[in-house]
Amino acid sequence: MSESGEISEFGYIMELLARGKVTIKNIERELICPACKELFTHPLILPCQHSICHKCVKELLLMLDDSFNDVGSDNSNQSSPRLRLPSPSMDKIDRISRPGWKRNSLTPRTTTFPCPGCEHDVDLGERGINGLFRNFTLETIVERYRQAARAATAIMCDLCKPPPQESTKSCMDCSASYCNECFKIYHPWGTVKAQHEYVGPTTNFRPKILMCPEHETERINMYCELCRRPVCHLCKLGGNHSNHRVTTMSSAYKTLKEKLSKDIDYLIGKESQVKSQISELDLLMKETECNGERAKEDAITHFEKLFEILEERKSSVLKAIDTSKKLRLDKFQTQMEEYQGLLENSGLVGYAQEVLKETDQSCFVQTAKQLHVRIQKATESLKSFRPAAQTSFEDYVVNTCKQTELLGELSFFSSGVDVPEINEEQSKVYNNALISWHHPEKDKADSYVLEYRKINRDEEMLPWNEIEVCGTSKVISDLESNCNYAFRVRAYKGSICSPCSRELVLHTPPAPVFSFLFDEKCGYNNEHLLLNLKRDRVESRAGFNLLLAAERIQVGYYTSLDYIIGDVGITKGKHFWAFRVEPYSYLVKAGVASSDKLQEWLRSPRDAVSPRYEQDSGHDSGSEDTCFDSSQPFTLVTIGMKKFFIPKSPTSSNEPENRVLPMPASIGVLLDCDKGSVAFYDVDHMRCLYERQVDCSHAMYPAFALMGSGGVQLEESITAKYLGYQESM
Repeated sequence: MSESGEISEFGYIMELLARGKVTIKNIERELICPACKELFTHPLILPCQHSICHKCVKELLLMLDDSFNDVGSDNSNQSSPRLRLPSPSMDKIDRISRPGWKRNSLTPRTTTFPCPGCEHDVDLGERGINGLFRNFTLETIVERYRQAARAATAIMCDLCKPPPQESTKSCMDCSASYCNECFKIYHPWGTVKAQHEYVGPTTNFRPKILMCPEHETERINMYCELCRRPVCHLCKLGGNHSNHRVTTMSSAYKTLKEKLSKDIDYLIGKESQVKSQISELDLLMKETECNGERAKEDAITHFEKLFEILEERKSSVLKAIDTSKKLRLDKFQTQMEEYQGLLENSGLVGYAQEVLKETDQSCFVQTAKQLHVRIQKATESLKSFRPAAQTSFEDYVVNTCKQTELLGELSFFSSGVDVPEINEEQSKVYNNALISWHHPEKDKADSYVLEYRKINRDEEMLPWNEIEVCGTSKVISDLESNCNYAFRVRAYKGSICSPCSRELVLHTPPAPVFSFLFDEKCGYNNEHLLLNLKRDRVESRAGFNLLLAAERIQVGYYTSLDYIIGDVGITKGKHFWAFRVEPYSYLVKAGVASSDKLQEWLRSPRDAVSPRYEQDSGHDSGSEDTCFDSSQPFTLVTIGMKKFFIPKSPTSSNEPENRVLPMPASIGVLLDCDKGSVAFYDVDHMRCLYERQVDCSHAMYPAFALMGSGGVQLEESITAKYLGYQESM
């Protein structure tokens, strides 16, 4: 049925509900898909136990798949770096649900998406949609709901001659509806058709058979008590549930039905209690409304008091500035008048000229002595001119930084709510940021508010971004690369807020995170290396093979490096990835290698293990000190024995003590194909340890090599699955 048809049908059903013509009432919201907001169509059960339409799952995956392609093409303003041959052209939706999809395919496939019901990330795994169960029970209820709505417009017989009669039965085997007469004609007694399964009039003829997602030809007939999901007998015999406790489907059906019946009977028996609690909730809502308005009035009163204080301080400050301004202007005016008196034909000079005209000596001396003192003072003031007042009002600048910070944190503080503390060990930043915190009185907090902001290099105070969180951890995405971010959290109980926690500053990676896994097909030596099922961890099987080669060691046998590379190459752009080296590792080399160099390594690995071969630069170690090439098609650094060894370079000290650093807990690699450089980072502090030029004319791959006992673990991308949606169930 088309989308417009579904919408019209749903509207028609709701109209019949309003008229009271549908018998099944008050369950509409249970039958609405959280994605499309319509009645469920072929619902599937997600791992988080919420249901969603089959078509909605496909649309969500397709939308995320397209956005993944867009992000990949937008990173560093260039196309996707993945090197794969184009897959055959086919419909994208069918491609998403196709079983057996492999990661090495060019077409990216997203199997993780947020559940529209609980908004937690769910991972469909390798099987994708084919690994989900159909929700037959919900499907039946929706069909019953539709049938109740269609009671006013009966289903007509499919076999009647015009005009058709109203049908009374529907045959599930024939997928058709019949009136009484037609049913007798097409299903006569004594024939095979008489044994067909028939139900009441319906338009849903889909077979109600629950098949195992892992074994598509097997029917579900058991129930795993550990995983709490239906399984088939092959799952129990040799599958993922071989060591789990399972029970028969009839026993699980009986047990769950009894529990559900008891719960329903209990709720029905408590109907009067529920009604009284509803009345109580209604009163509480009204009381909350009144208390909320009262709280608003109190808050307005407090803010008005603050406004009054600010207005008073404003008036006082402005008055002080005006008084000082008037006093300074008066001083300047007096000084200016004095200097104007020094001018010829005016003031003091003119008066002195008139005194000089006096011929009576006694009168002249009497007047000239005092005038001479004044002239001397005027002369001295000309020699050392000093303004009578200052023009600057620096002493009158209002410093509001502290008050601004306090006003920004203005909230409902109370000593009854403890301050939460951010857990620095569990908090980290990679492709996203994972912030975790603990609260001494977790049960007393209703919610938390996580705040974060970017710290500019010029220390400009940017506003805080706020996120309300119900739990004690949160994943934050869309952070800028190569930036410092400050995080803090506060707890809320009702309208009461705790003070903010101590700030945690984290540095984001210098480039977008590049996602890849270890390639088990290209040059992988399964005799020496052990790769886990997720292909994100590799270990070196050291010891036994070395013992077998003991005789050859006596005659100059050298243990070789076992190489393993990433399953995705990079041709352009700026990318970052991180990994951990196990502390017990003897020797591990990590970095990047070009596709042409990989062919050389993988064709003749013994040629690369000469004791004079220096992996870090591609030159013979004997000539390393005198010959350097600033641009190489590969770069590998050495990690081992809890140390990080920096390769030799012409620009830095080559003394051994200056080239050995403590091994970081996590090591990052930054590859910039546009600039032709590769750098290695201490991820915990996001500090660059070593950088050099590299030739990126060919496709570059993450490369690793192990010798002796060792292990490498790729850093896992941070997703919302860290929060654990099962906690909310």
